[in-house]
Amino acid sequence: MNCRELIDILQEQSPERYACSWDNVGLLVGDYGKEVKTVYIALDATDEAIQEAIEAKADLLLTHHPMIFRGLKQVNSEDFIGRRVIALIKNDISCYAMHTNFDVKGMADLGAERMELQDCKILDVTCWMEQEQAGIGKVGELPCEMTVADCAGKVKEAFGIELVKIFGRPDKRIKRAAICPGSGKSVIGKAIDAGAQVLITGDIDHHDGIDGAARGLAIIDAGHYGVEKMFIPYMKEYLNARTSGMQIIAQPVRQPFVYQ
Repeated sequence: MNCRELIDILQEQSPERYACSWDNVGLLVGDYGKEVKTVYIALDATDEAIQEAIEAKADLLLTHHPMIFRGLKQVNSEDFIGRRVIALIKNDISCYAMHTNFDVKGMADLGAERMELQDCKILDVTCWMEQEQAGIGKVGELPCEMTVADCAGKVKEAFGIELVKIFGRPDKRIKRAAICPGSGKSVIGKAIDAGAQVLITGDIDHHDGIDGAARGLAIIDAGHYGVEKMFIPYMKEYLNARTSGMQIIAQPVRQPFVYQ
């Protein structure tokens, strides 16, 4: 199938119209008419991911985060984004991003399922589509009351993470949880308003963490990559089920940093 036909399949899962207005999703580099036989899936279009896509002879690089986020005035080898665009074009690889549209239509539900949250509601409503609310994150009830420390253990098991950061008392008993995969400091207030006792997310800095804890909200920071890497196996399974004869390659799990 060609690139446009593949994008139609991707939009069945996460229509681009669900993306936030500030976002940049869709076909960022490439030809809609290009034949696609091999897809390489990664969370980010890093230099490593692009090189791996080249080595795999991929026709399309599918990512969660957009490679091009802000406007480009020049595309040349002096800029790291420009070099990535050039490398993709030289090797005839298209690049497609599913960011906040996937956050709305996939990521939050996946996270809530892994944490076994029940009676879920949208944490942050971002739009109305077809007379229904849509948004980022979920809030619901944990399967049983547990301590924050126990919840952190559940997070590590559910998302395959070795370490998490906890703000708040680890021995506090909780039942209602919010989850916002990716960067969640902007939803701390919404989690509190929704009655959540713990927020599972990533990218929480010192001040937001201690201020959230002071307001009665424990926060488990599992890392931006730590939670969102589930995009990769999910999209591989999704495409395998909806295409025939296409090679779908998932980037191996690789944290973008190390603890030392």
